[in-house]
Amino acid sequence: MVIRERFVFERHTCLPLETYGVIASYDRAEDKVTIWANFHGPFVLKTLVAHALRLPESAVRVIVPPDIGGSFGIKAGLYPYMALMALASRLADRPVKWIESRQEHLLASSFGAGRVAWVEGAFDREGRLLGLRYRFMDDVGAYMRSPEPAGLYRCFGNMVGAYRVRDVEAELLAVMTNKAPTGLNRGFGGPQLYFALERVMDLAAERLGLDPIEIRRRNLIEAEAFPYETPSGGIYDSGNYQRALDRLVEISGYRELRELQRRARGEGRLVGIGVATVVDPSGTNIGYVALARPAEQRARELEKSGSTEIARVGVDASGNVTVRLSTCPQGQGHETVAAQIVADELGLRPEEVQVLAEMDTAQVPWTITSGSYSSRFGPLGASAVVVAARELREKMRRIAAGLLEAAVEDVELRGGEFYVKGAPMKRVSWRRVAGAVHWNAGGVPGELVMELEGVGVFSPRVARPADAADRINSSTAYSFLADLAVVEVDRETFEVRVMEYFSVHDCGRVLNPKVVEGQVYGALAHGLEMALGRGVTYDEGGQLETRTLLDYSCVRASWMPKVRVEHLETPSPVSVLGAKGVGEGHTMSAPAAVANAVADALKPLGIAVEKLPIRPSVLFERSRRKVKE
Repeated sequence: MVIRERFVFERHTCLPLETYGVIASYDRAEDKVTIWANFHGPFVLKTLVAHALRLPESAVRVIVPPDIGGSFGIKAGLYPYMALMALASRLADRPVKWIESRQEHLLASSFGAGRVAWVEGAFDREGRLLGLRYRFMDDVGAYMRSPEPAGLYRCFGNMVGAYRVRDVEAELLAVMTNKAPTGLNRGFGGPQLYFALERVMDLAAERLGLDPIEIRRRNLIEAEAFPYETPSGGIYDSGNYQRALDRLVEISGYRELRELQRRARGEGRLVGIGVATVVDPSGTNIGYVALARPAEQRARELEKSGSTEIARVGVDASGNVTVRLSTCPQGQGHETVAAQIVADELGLRPEEVQVLAEMDTAQVPWTITSGSYSSRFGPLGASAVVVAARELREKMRRIAAGLLEAAVEDVELRGGEFYVKGAPMKRVSWRRVAGAVHWNAGGVPGELVMELEGVGVFSPRVARPADAADRINSSTAYSFLADLAVVEVDRETFEVRVMEYFSVHDCGRVLNPKVVEGQVYGALAHGLEMALGRGVTYDEGGQLETRTLLDYSCVRASWMPKVRVEHLETPSPVSVLGAKGVGEGHTMSAPAAVANAVADALKPLGIAVEKLPIRPSVLFERSRRKVKE
């Protein structure tokens, strides 16, 4: 049996409270420019600005303040504003500031690409998925702006989702139109992929007379198969998808929900239940961007891969610890988690650790992949922090051993003090060790007088370039979500209300439960907006229709249903602490789960769901046509 369907996912945006802003100051005497911007991926842009201004890269300095406000991908797009403000400053011979207005943001900021997807799924009689054929066409706007066409490839390694299938064919097309350009947006390609794939799974279940839970259970990758290599080259690091799905059935009371749905339909109510099981990629391997070029062309160029992150941990003369990040956070709690990690590694209290998140390209070490995108902090940024903290701890332990006249292997750190094993009274405090190097270097053995700083560089070995067959592990770690949505569609207005939402989530080791909870709820809200909001729309002449918040329907508190989330932990072997990404998964699962739920609710009316967002006016018109038919 083959399911063939066409799906449409319209373009969308994110709405951080703080819009984008740039200050540029050109120094004519030095022929250099300094740019301040709430931009959370400054390193690629630094190079492009230098080229645009015909300056050496060393002449361009980018400073990102510690509190840049929300972004969700928006503030990592490559806009012309930095170069334009720098040019204006050079022409005016004075600093120039520009702050994006809300209308400008809705008109020309970085949109999530609209996609038309033609999908074919082949199934055997038992409902097992045998093969997938994709044809994706993304509307990237009037010109190809970096990082596009990466939205087509970001989920390349996980194109099969959570399912065990060996045969996949994909044709990926980026089409330029007369709309504003697209770029990074929370989930970046994931919501579009899973809306189509998860709808196909439900359509197959309906055709075969299977329950949506059962068809997924038959196709999920088994726990003993990890690490699992997908047909497109992805390497799923760890997971227990079956256990997560079983737990979702338990916490949602799935059988009871189906009975409640049966009763509601008997009363004439349109109640639906939708399920989605998705793999959430995190820690992008930048090598996937090269897939936009043929293999023979890639062979002539410098190979690209990797996703390196850097952190520094240092201690001053009073024993105070400072962590310097290069992840450019925008409210995800990187500072909180970094302080917690360093405190654990050094036997201190989190309040004794200061974390600096401000980025200055002239002072802070960075790599071309540094920044805050692709849920990198859990698997990569946190790993770099651990490596740096352990390097500093080892330096301090060596100095303590010298002061205690003991072998290094006999010295251990507990509760802010270094002890000699077997002689607990022979000890020296963390602060005294630091002070000895700064204040009494003459009393420290010469070979132990060193810089009290640890530099952590973390680059996962699973990130490799694409091969000649266009296969690549496009991310470094893969989380998993099993979600269930319960909706009711009003029979008269066709308004959709999400009544309950259940999710079992596995992002590896949970580093901070409160931070993870915030990411889950935020991503879920974004996912609901993608499913039920207005979307970014244009009229037939290409004029933007959603140019104010009266027109663009952003998520509201009233949209949020009763939510229950549980976490499983299958630690990743890729990251130092076993953590995976957490910030984007529910933007991928929620649109699919809600779409399946609405389709389930509308079955009595014979109305299909093949387009997001779901608009009541469209459902109303389809209902009228069905009545006439």
